[in-house]
Amino acid sequence: MKKVLLPIFYLPPVSWFSVFLNEENEVTFEQFENFPKQTYRNRAAIYGANGKLPLIIPIRHTGKREIKDIVISFAEDWQKLHWKSIKTAYQSTPYFEFYEDKLKNIYAEQVSSLQDFNLNALGIILAILKTEKKYELTNEYFKNPEAEDYRGKFSAKSESEYEMPEYYQSFSDRNGFIKDLSILDLICNIGPESLTYIKNIKLD
Repeated sequence: MKKVLLPIFYLPPVSWFSVFLNEENEVTFEQFENFPKQTYRNRAAIYGANGKLPLIIPIRHTGKREIKDIVISFAEDWQKLHWKSIKTAYQSTPYFEFYEDKLKNIYAEQVSSLQDFNLNALGIILAILKTEKKYELTNEYFKNPEAEDYRGKFSAKSESEYEMPEYYQSFSDRNGFIKDLSILDLICNIGPESLTYIKNIKLD
Protein backbone atom coordinates (compact mmCIF):
# COMPACT_ATOMS: atom_id res chain seq x y z
CA MET A 1 0.00 0.00 0.00
CA LYS A 2 1.11 3.54 -0.76
CA LYS A 3 0.19 6.41 1.55
CA VAL A 4 -1.26 9.45 -0.20
CA LEU A 5 -2.36 12.82 1.13
CA LEU A 6 -5.37 14.30 -0.65
CA PRO A 7 -7.16 17.64 -0.38
CA ILE A 8 -10.91 17.58 0.32
CA PHE A 9 -12.74 18.87 -2.77
CA TYR A 10 -16.27 19.90 -3.72
CA LEU A 11 -17.63 17.31 -6.19
CA PRO A 12 -14.04 16.51 -7.22
CA PRO A 13 -12.71 16.16 -10.76
CA VAL A 14 -12.41 12.69 -12.26
CA SER A 15 -8.60 12.67 -11.82
CA TRP A 16 -8.99 13.11 -8.04
CA PHE A 17 -11.16 9.99 -7.94
CA SER A 18 -8.54 8.02 -9.88
CA VAL A 19 -6.12 8.64 -6.99
CA PHE A 20 -8.69 8.29 -4.21
CA LEU A 21 -10.17 5.00 -5.47
CA ASN A 22 -6.87 3.39 -6.44
CA GLU A 23 -6.79 0.15 -4.44
CA GLU A 24 -3.05 0.58 -3.84
CA ASN A 25 -3.53 3.93 -2.12
CA GLU A 26 -4.04 4.41 1.60
CA VAL A 27 -5.74 7.81 1.74
CA THR A 28 -5.53 10.58 4.31
CA PHE A 29 -7.44 13.83 3.80
CA GLU A 30 -5.78 17.13 4.70
CA GLN A 31 -7.80 19.20 7.17
CA PHE A 32 -5.15 21.49 8.68
CA GLU A 33 -3.84 23.28 5.58
CA ASN A 34 -4.55 26.98 5.13
CA PHE A 35 -7.46 27.42 2.73
CA PRO A 36 -6.11 28.25 -0.76
CA LYS A 37 -8.35 30.35 -2.99
CA GLN A 38 -9.50 29.43 -6.50
CA THR A 39 -9.14 25.67 -6.05
CA TYR A 40 -11.51 22.72 -6.16
CA ARG A 41 -11.85 22.88 -2.37
CA ASN A 42 -14.88 25.10 -2.86
CA ARG A 43 -15.49 24.86 -6.59
CA ALA A 44 -16.39 22.27 -9.20
CA ALA A 45 -16.44 22.37 -13.00
CA ILE A 46 -19.37 21.02 -15.00
CA TYR A 47 -20.20 21.09 -18.73
CA GLY A 48 -22.71 23.85 -19.45
CA ALA A 49 -24.23 24.88 -22.77
CA ASN A 50 -21.35 27.32 -23.39
CA GLY A 51 -18.53 25.05 -22.21
CA LYS A 52 -16.87 24.64 -18.83
CA LEU A 53 -19.00 26.12 -16.07
CA PRO A 54 -17.59 26.71 -12.55
CA LEU A 55 -19.79 26.18 -9.50
CA ILE A 56 -18.34 28.09 -6.55
CA ILE A 57 -19.35 27.70 -2.90
CA PRO A 58 -19.17 31.16 -1.25
CA ILE A 59 -17.04 31.33 1.90
CA ARG A 60 -17.79 33.39 5.00
CA HIS A 61 -14.64 35.16 6.16
CA THR A 62 -14.26 34.51 9.87
CA GLY A 63 -10.51 35.03 10.18
CA LYS A 64 -9.94 31.28 10.53
CA ARG A 65 -7.89 29.78 7.73
CA GLU A 66 -7.58 26.03 8.32
CA ILE A 67 -9.74 23.91 6.02
CA LYS A 68 -11.53 22.28 8.97
CA ASP A 69 -12.66 25.72 10.18
CA ILE A 70 -13.83 27.20 6.86
CA VAL A 71 -17.47 28.26 7.02
CA ILE A 72 -19.89 28.44 4.09
CA SER A 73 -21.83 31.65 3.43
CA PHE A 74 -25.57 31.40 2.85
CA ALA A 75 -26.08 35.10 2.09
CA GLU A 76 -27.17 33.92 -1.37
CA ASP A 77 -29.11 30.75 -2.11
CA TRP A 78 -26.12 29.20 -3.90
CA GLN A 79 -27.41 25.68 -3.26
CA LYS A 80 -30.50 26.40 -5.35
CA LEU A 81 -28.35 28.01 -8.07
CA HIS A 82 -25.88 25.10 -8.17
CA TRP A 83 -28.64 22.53 -8.37
CA LYS A 84 -30.39 24.48 -11.13
CA SER A 85 -27.11 24.68 -13.09
CA ILE A 86 -26.49 20.95 -12.66
CA LYS A 87 -30.03 20.08 -13.72
CA THR A 88 -29.85 22.36 -16.77
CA ALA A 89 -26.47 20.92 -17.78
CA TYR A 90 -27.28 17.24 -17.31
CA GLN A 91 -31.04 16.67 -17.54
CA SER A 92 -30.67 15.33 -21.09
CA THR A 93 -27.83 12.92 -20.25
CA PRO A 94 -28.53 9.16 -20.18
CA TYR A 95 -28.25 8.74 -16.40
CA PHE A 96 -29.27 12.05 -14.79
CA GLU A 97 -32.85 11.00 -14.15
CA PHE A 98 -31.63 7.75 -12.63
CA TYR A 99 -29.41 9.54 -10.08
CA GLU A 100 -31.37 12.79 -9.72
CA ASP A 101 -32.88 12.13 -6.29
CA LYS A 102 -29.54 11.13 -4.77
CA LEU A 103 -27.72 14.08 -6.30
CA LYS A 104 -30.39 16.49 -5.10
CA ASN A 105 -29.72 15.28 -1.54
CA ILE A 106 -26.30 16.94 -1.71
CA TYR A 107 -28.17 20.25 -1.40
CA ALA A 108 -30.93 19.12 0.95
CA GLU A 109 -29.53 20.79 4.07
CA GLN A 110 -27.54 23.88 4.97
CA VAL A 111 -24.24 22.54 6.30
CA SER A 112 -22.10 25.39 7.62
CA SER A 113 -18.73 23.60 7.51
CA LEU A 114 -17.19 23.37 4.02
CA GLN A 115 -15.32 20.23 5.02
CA ASP A 116 -18.46 18.52 6.32
CA PHE A 117 -20.43 19.55 3.24
CA ASN A 118 -17.74 18.16 0.89
CA LEU A 119 -17.42 14.88 2.81
CA ASN A 120 -21.20 14.43 2.84
CA ALA A 121 -21.31 15.00 -0.92
CA LEU A 122 -18.47 12.50 -1.35
CA GLY A 123 -20.47 9.89 0.55
CA ILE A 124 -23.41 10.38 -1.81
CA ILE A 125 -21.15 10.06 -4.87
CA LEU A 126 -19.58 6.85 -3.50
CA ALA A 127 -23.08 5.43 -3.00
CA ILE A 128 -23.91 6.26 -6.63
CA LEU A 129 -20.68 4.61 -7.76
CA LYS A 130 -21.58 1.61 -5.57
CA THR A 131 -18.17 1.53 -3.98
CA GLU A 132 -16.57 2.20 -0.61
CA LYS A 133 -13.21 3.63 0.39
CA LYS A 134 -11.74 4.06 3.83
CA TYR A 135 -9.90 7.26 4.61
CA GLU A 136 -8.47 9.10 7.57
CA LEU A 137 -8.12 12.80 8.41
CA THR A 138 -4.82 14.45 9.30
CA ASN A 139 -4.13 15.24 12.96
CA GLU A 140 -1.76 18.14 12.23
CA TYR A 141 -0.15 20.00 9.34
CA PHE A 142 3.06 18.76 7.74
CA LYS A 143 4.75 20.91 5.12
CA ASN A 144 6.71 17.89 3.88
CA PRO A 145 4.58 14.83 4.65
CA GLU A 146 5.81 11.25 4.40
CA ALA A 147 2.83 10.38 2.20
CA GLU A 148 2.74 11.26 -1.50
CA ASP A 149 1.46 14.82 -1.49
CA TYR A 150 -1.45 15.71 -3.78
CA ARG A 151 -2.46 18.94 -2.03
CA GLY A 152 -1.08 21.10 -4.83
CA LYS A 153 -2.31 18.93 -7.69
CA PHE A 154 -5.57 19.06 -9.66
CA SER A 155 -5.43 22.72 -10.66
CA ALA A 156 -8.75 24.46 -11.31
CA LYS A 157 -6.95 27.01 -13.50
CA SER A 158 -4.81 24.92 -15.88
CA GLU A 159 -5.12 21.91 -18.17
CA SER A 160 -5.33 18.54 -16.43
CA GLU A 161 -2.19 16.39 -16.65
CA TYR A 162 -4.27 13.23 -16.77
CA GLU A 163 -4.93 11.25 -19.93
CA MET A 164 -8.60 10.42 -20.36
CA PRO A 165 -10.49 8.56 -23.07
CA GLU A 166 -13.27 10.58 -24.66
CA TYR A 167 -16.88 9.76 -23.83
CA TYR A 168 -20.03 11.41 -25.16
CA GLN A 169 -21.00 14.62 -23.37
CA SER A 170 -24.28 16.52 -23.90
CA PHE A 171 -22.67 19.55 -25.54
CA SER A 172 -19.60 17.89 -27.07
CA ASP A 173 -21.05 18.25 -30.57
CA ARG A 174 -20.96 22.02 -29.95
CA ASN A 175 -17.80 22.51 -27.89
CA GLY A 176 -15.86 19.23 -28.16
CA PHE A 177 -14.84 16.85 -25.40
CA ILE A 178 -13.78 18.51 -22.12
CA LYS A 179 -11.76 16.18 -19.94
CA ASP A 180 -11.46 16.00 -16.16
CA LEU A 181 -14.64 17.80 -15.17
CA SER A 182 -16.45 17.09 -11.91
CA ILE A 183 -17.33 13.47 -11.22
CA LEU A 184 -20.95 14.55 -11.90
CA ASP A 185 -20.17 14.82 -15.60
CA LEU A 186 -18.91 11.26 -15.73
CA ILE A 187 -21.70 9.60 -13.76
CA CYS A 188 -24.47 11.47 -15.59
CA ASN A 189 -23.04 10.51 -18.98
CA ILE A 190 -21.76 6.96 -18.54
CA GLY A 191 -23.44 5.84 -15.31
CA PRO A 192 -22.44 2.34 -14.14
CA GLU A 193 -19.33 2.38 -16.34
CA SER A 194 -17.87 5.27 -14.33
CA LEU A 195 -15.90 3.12 -11.88
CA THR A 196 -14.18 1.19 -14.67
CA TYR A 197 -13.39 4.44 -16.47
CA ILE A 198 -11.85 5.95 -13.31
CA LYS A 199 -9.59 2.94 -12.75
CA ASN A 200 -8.20 3.20 -16.29
CA ILE A 201 -7.07 6.84 -16.01
CA LYS A 202 -3.34 7.56 -16.22
CA LEU A 203 -1.07 10.55 -16.01
CA ASP A 204 0.09 11.90 -19.39
